[in-house]
Amino acid sequence: MAVPDSSYPHGLKLVIEDYPYAVDGLEIWEAIETWVTEYCNLYYTSSEMVEEDDELQNWWKEVRNEGHGDLKDRSWWGEMKTREELIQSCTIIIWLASAFHAAVNFGQYPYAGYLPNRPTVSRRFMPELGTPEYEELRSNPDLAFLKTITAQFQTLLGVSLIEVLSRHSTEEVYLGQSENTEWTLDAEPLKAFDRFSEKLLEIESKITKRNKDERLKNRNGPVKVPYTLLYPNTSDYSKEGGLTGKGIPNSISI
Repeated sequence: MAVPDSSYPHGLKLVIEDYPYAVDGLEIWEAIETWVTEYCNLYYTSSEMVEEDDELQNWWKEVRNEGHGDLKDRSWWGEMKTREELIQSCTIIIWLASAFHAAVNFGQYPYAGYLPNRPTVSRRFMPELGTPEYEELRSNPDLAFLKTITAQFQTLLGVSLIEVLSRHSTEEVYLGQSENTEWTLDAEPLKAFDRFSEKLLEIESKITKRNKDERLKNRNGPVKVPYTLLYPNTSDYSKEGGLTGKGIPNSISI
């Protein structure tokens, strides 16, 4: 969906320019990567320090050999011997546990809360030409569809689960927010975190502006539902939570 091109923002040219997940996601990724880079460089002033950190090396060994034992011999694993490898690994972990999860999770109820819009199961195979099911599909497609989608009880269970998963906690801490104001006493990382928060607020404004741009058809779609799944919601300290369809939590909790 993207090709390397240094003339474009983030060094990537999108194959589809009006691609909300990619456009918003690349901005979030860059903000996370910048924050991680500034933080790591404060405490690891050289790659040698990364390689000589026993706790870090033991953690990485456990991640690879215990956490992903079935994949531990794959060639794409980093060796965790440089600052660049540390920064990349931390950026990926934060991205997956925050923005990526938000993009695939908190839109479940808005998109699938009405089951016919996104049935969770099909009770029939696709009808084959010449069969009674095929003729029914041709003559009465609505009835054929109702015989295919989830039964009533399964629907209630599925929609209830989707609603629970799509809710933000009333104690949600969003990306760029800090629940504990004394998580560090070091001045420089605190300043770096403030810059990270300010960048996320800028991204919020950009997303809002893009969603109002009538030229970007994919940001609202035919039913006029704006794409907000990667809206950070860093600006929200209300702690109301609920089915908002937006907001990137600091981490996953189920």
